[in-house]
Amino acid sequence: MYTHRYKQRSRRAVLAAATAALLVPAVTACGSEQADAGADAGRSSAGSATAGTTERSLTGIRWNVDSVTAGGTTHRATSDAYMILTEDGGVEGSYGCNSFRGETAPEGDRVRLEGLRSTAVACDGPGREFDHALLDAFTGDSPRAEVKDGRLVLTSEDGATVRFSEGGEDTPLHGTKWKITSPDTEGRAHLTFDEEEGTVSGSLGCNKVNADATVRDGHITVGTPTTTRMVCEDSLMKAEKHLLRFFDTTLDYRVDHRSMTLTSENGRSVNAFAAA
Repeated sequence: MYTHRYKQRSRRAVLAAATAALLVPAVTACGSEQADAGADAGRSSAGSATAGTTERSLTGIRWNVDSVTAGGTTHRATSDAYMILTEDGGVEGSYGCNSFRGETAPEGDRVRLEGLRSTAVACDGPGREFDHALLDAFTGDSPRAEVKDGRLVLTSEDGATVRFSEGGEDTPLHGTKWKITSPDTEGRAHLTFDEEEGTVSGSLGCNKVNADATVRDGHITVGTPTTTRMVCEDSLMKAEKHLLRFFDTTLDYRVDHRSMTLTSENGRSVNAFAAA
């Protein structure tokens, strides 16, 4: 359920408004001069681009956030953060932890976000860090947009950037490095399914793990795990013990864009995210 948080979450409004403003005029540039020219052209027309650019509407496209770079530090996406500018003048998406919806209203070369409604989930671990980095990236600034080969880059005046890739089909289960999003693993746990070998391998946060894995009809039958024998801090060992319960059993799995959920026969679930 969405909760009206406009006054309390003004920084979210600033980021969403700045991003939405640059999702209307599509700019495709191969060099800095073309990028500048495209930005100027976009200011004269909210829905099209002229000299040195490729005309293209960005509405109705799911733009997945890949990373945020600010202050010399790059934060890779740790959850399914995205933004969509809708055809009817709305904007919706996710900051990675919390989701939002709102309406857009053009104001010259900007699009003002109105009626922002955002969830208010208290997030932990890497998801919280990325959520904050994304919120902070463009506070009080209007970033420049560059679109090329299905990728969108927003760059602020102080050099902070947010990189997006055009969304579409769900990420394939096999061959993808799935990072476990549990805060207890401190972002270290990940799994990769190999279709040809019929295996799953990766890290439980402390120890490496390997097991047989057969995928059929929305289910994954996972064999007995083989692990290394390292000893880590208590929080990681506790998280590792929890993850080991998803081996030597049959799991339901669901992939939604870049997110995956594994559910055991007794109802336990673990969430993962496709690493960029």
